[in-house]
Amino acid sequence: MQHEATQSPGIAPRDPATVMQLARMGSFHQCRLSFMRQLLRRFKSENWRFEVRLFEIDANGVGRAVYTAHGPQNSYSLVAFAHDLPPEMRSDRVIATAWDATFTLFDGIPDAADLDRLAQNVPLQEAGRVSERELSLARANRSVRLWDHVVSRLATGQQPDAEKIRDVGYLMRTTAVYGSGKFGAADREATCNRPEFKAPFQVEMLHVYLIRAFVMDLVEFMARQRGPETAVPIDPALRRKFGIGNSTGLGMAPFLLNHPALLHGWINARETALARVRSLPSVRSDEADSLRSLVRRAHRNAEEWQSAHPAQIAKLTALRADLAALDAHLQTADLTTYAPWDRLWHWAEGTLGLEGQEQLVSLLLEPYGHLVDDLGPGMAADEAAQWRIDGAMSVQRLRAITQEVYGWALDTDWTNPAADARVWYVSEAKLEPRLGERHAEPIAPYEQPLCPGRDAARMYADLCNFDEATVAAFTLRHPEHRHIVRRAQIAAALPYAEIRDNTISAKLLPIDMLRAKLSFFGACHFDPRSDRWVRINMYKHAPFPAELGQTDADDWTLPPLGAGH
Repeated sequence: MQHEATQSPGIAPRDPATVMQLARMGSFHQCRLSFMRQLLRRFKSENWRFEVRLFEIDANGVGRAVYTAHGPQNSYSLVAFAHDLPPEMRSDRVIATAWDATFTLFDGIPDAADLDRLAQNVPLQEAGRVSERELSLARANRSVRLWDHVVSRLATGQQPDAEKIRDVGYLMRTTAVYGSGKFGAADREATCNRPEFKAPFQVEMLHVYLIRAFVMDLVEFMARQRGPETAVPIDPALRRKFGIGNSTGLGMAPFLLNHPALLHGWINARETALARVRSLPSVRSDEADSLRSLVRRAHRNAEEWQSAHPAQIAKLTALRADLAALDAHLQTADLTTYAPWDRLWHWAEGTLGLEGQEQLVSLLLEPYGHLVDDLGPGMAADEAAQWRIDGAMSVQRLRAITQEVYGWALDTDWTNPAADARVWYVSEAKLEPRLGERHAEPIAPYEQPLCPGRDAARMYADLCNFDEATVAAFTLRHPEHRHIVRRAQIAAALPYAEIRDNTISAKLLPIDMLRAKLSFFGACHFDPRSDRWVRINMYKHAPFPAELGQTDADDWTLPPLGAGH
């Protein structure tokens, strides 16, 4: 079925019932439409200018810095505070109260009074307050062993060990990047009409990009403090191998459930892009060669991607096998006949696992920026426009929608304890989402409406026993179903708005939701530490601000092929 007027004729986008399964969503990879990629393309095409306006750091690595990005219409400044953190206070947990570095993204260029105000608040994070002049708030901790190794090697005139860089991939990892009004920062409504911020999460992606530049400058500065006569900068090719790490936990998982219209915008753009590429009647030889090279680079990336978590080890093993099979197939596949990418896709569906299939989605988009990049701005959503319940809809129509969108839930035995095993609630201490065991803890009275499948089944049972004609009459009689009536109506208009899976099952892996969201950010090298939190890498291999004018701002997400490839 065809869902949007923007979709090309020919191959239809994939069925939401297939795409919106959690196991598949937990196998998504970054692609051309990821938010980091969109941001760097804009920097390049609009000739953004970057400068270090302030770098006041002492020999102990304590102080502040200001890094400013100048766009065609607006300037934005990273205000960074570096701290000398005792080892016993270093923690990635949300309850931490001190960090190696704290940051805010300032709207414009801060003056001395702004910096003094921010110095009193930004290092405190949640305990402080920022203003509408600040767009986001962040903090980060060092990867201590790699940090010390890099400082020591550079201070003595040597380059850091490439294997150690590959194993970790970052010198600092953020433990939060807060935006959209948290702690006094500007709401998204204040900036969403600016061209550079129309696509989702561009404020946060800019923030992290500038953090990466500051972190690399800071480590080189610390090396010069230790060895002023012998220190050397990091080799540029080695420098780009460092990204910014991030630790993301359970608190992010409900986002996809709480923002159905936005979720549709993201998935629909990706599926529309895939359909456009699959609909191509022919492929040029350079496009075919490009895909073959990309597959080999993706295989190398999968080899470099390490994890100690058993579930991720299994996924990586499957991905590497899939990419090897895809590489072998492309060596002999005839790509000169009609619709070769569609035929390749059908081969992949029958041969590759979920990891390989979803990696292929990303790879197929790479040579076709001219076909798919225009979809990026449409990944934002006016969520308020979808929020009003259509009371004039007939109960018969709502029943039909429920059968179509939530058919899997109507076939689920919700009396089975395994189907109804979990409870989403909000912790009183941190006001963060948590996931508890329904049958082991007395937490059901605190349940959040984050189980649309079960709630749809309950609503459907009442719909089948309701004789009046309209949804307005139904919700008047059954106000407990208003939230799922709204979700069903949104999903009827926006087919990718709803996860078609059980979000309270005993088998639920919240990391699937985390990975789906983070893949749209552009994250790579997912490394789960449990089924509820994951470490990632952001901007690994990306050009630094000073390099954007001289290099491709888009072809950086996969490592280059070395000799023998």
